[in-house]
Amino acid sequence: MTIQYRARFILHRERNGSFTIRLRVTLHGQRPIDFAVGCSIDDRDVWDDGRQRVRQSHSDAQTINRTLADYESKVADLMARYELVEKRVPSADDVKRELAELSGRATAATIQRDKDDDFFIVYDKFCEQMGAQNQWTRATFQKFDALKNHLTEYEPMLKLSKLDEIQLQGFVTYMSNTLKLRNTTIGKQLGFLRWYLRWAAQHGYYGGNLHDTFRPKLKGSHFEQKEVIYLTLKELQTVENHQFKPTQKHLEHVRDVFVFCCYTGLRFSDAAKLRRSDIHDDYISVVTKKTSDRLRIELNKHSRAILDRYSDCDFPNNLALPVISNQKTNDYLKEIGKECELNENVRIVYFLGNKRVEEVHPKRELLTTHVARRTFVVTALQLGVPAEVITRWTGHSDMKSMKPYVAIVDELKAKNMSKFDTI
Repeated sequence: MTIQYRARFILHRERNGSFTIRLRVTLHGQRPIDFAVGCSIDDRDVWDDGRQRVRQSHSDAQTINRTLADYESKVADLMARYELVEKRVPSADDVKRELAELSGRATAATIQRDKDDDFFIVYDKFCEQMGAQNQWTRATFQKFDALKNHLTEYEPMLKLSKLDEIQLQGFVTYMSNTLKLRNTTIGKQLGFLRWYLRWAAQHGYYGGNLHDTFRPKLKGSHFEQKEVIYLTLKELQTVENHQFKPTQKHLEHVRDVFVFCCYTGLRFSDAAKLRRSDIHDDYISVVTKKTSDRLRIELNKHSRAILDRYSDCDFPNNLALPVISNQKTNDYLKEIGKECELNENVRIVYFLGNKRVEEVHPKRELLTTHVARRTFVVTALQLGVPAEVITRWTGHSDMKSMKPYVAIVDELKAKNMSKFDTI
């Protein structure tokens, strides 16, 4: 026996003007059976009656058409089973029951597809996988959490399938106008976002290419234009040789750790976990916390003197230096800058959108633990140490990161050359 049937999708106009899509099944001339498939469209023009599908111009075309295909396949399987196994024509109740079961499964499938399309659900998967794979530090997780918070505040219902350049440009405007973020910060946020979209594309969650094509121009966002705060050799020597009062031992300890970083190029996070077992006769060997690189850094008389100063001290976990928290260290560094009269004015230039902002601060107010690492690089370049050698000490991944420092030294060279004009 052969079951004669016809299955088509029809549109049913609702009171609000939208159209719900229904499946209409006709069996051997019986009264048609209509079944709502759970999909709707706002405009009839997006429906292709000949193809029985939503036109691709509709934002949800892929999801809706996949659901319609599921129903068509189910009806075909249903009729084949009744024809070959049941050997009878299904009743209207049989068809409705079978379609109701499909509706439940289709709803579950739709839920999964919605999850795969939800920007933030997939974002959490990205952070979980990349965090484990690359052994992200807490600080890295916090950076991606900050990006997620910004995106959630901007548009809590983001969908990967609907993401476009207009939406991302709106996010840039939101970060600039509402959050008042500097262009350099916005550039970093977009870098993290591109990383996520590239991962989502590689894993089949995202079909676009905004991770390659969306490159908005942000004035002053290039890292080589960023102001590099560092100590001149004279300032470094002033801090290194300053005599603190007996009641200022805490400042002396902070100064010594800071100066040690100025003469080794270590990040504060690596100096904070430096153990005596990492110290050898003429060098230290450390695995960096940020990049997990193993670095061998030769000691000079300045860094060796500081290690010797604390060689008989008993610090927790066999640490080599008297370290405290990064936040407290930064607070004390500003006190040290005031003690040492580091009053040279530094002009900070940055952009908020198209607006150029200039601020002038005495250097003492800008001292942080990272100033030590920058001081090491600038001092080494001034002494004629090749940039390639410096990167072996600092662990910088490529020469591009050295450009701001090289520019500083070139500027200093130009100023010093003018001294010959006075001869």
